[in-house]
Amino acid sequence: QLQLVESGGGLVQPGGSLRLSCAASGFTLDYYAIGWFRQAPGKEREGVSCINSNGESANYADSVKGRFTISRDNAKNTVYLQMNSLKPEDTAVYYCAAVRVISVCSRGSWWYDYWGQGTQVTVSS
Repeated sequence: QLQLVESGGGLVQPGGSLRLSCAASGFTLDYYAIGWFRQAPGKEREGVSCINSNGESANYADSVKGRFTISRDNAKNTVYLQMNSLKPEDTAVYYCAAVRVISVCSRGSWWYDYWGQGTQVTVSS
């Protein structure tokens, strides 16, 4: 009933950009914190970024800090991850996740109740 759907992944050259979207259905995101995670084959899942329910607070993994930006449009029930200056090591399946909390967010995967199916991002020349 409650779904998150990621989109916007694809193939991009190093130094390029992509914008990922996370769209919610069956519920509204007004009171939910959102996290972005990624996982490549043979690697551990990494918490990339998170944003709190009203968009006033966000944090990032050191590996993406300064290159990625998380944002949300609650009126559209959608959260975004703008990815710039992409590197081959950014290649992974990217997932979004949601939990009904206010004021704070976390990049720990255990914190979230709802998960999308993921979208593939490949950075290669």
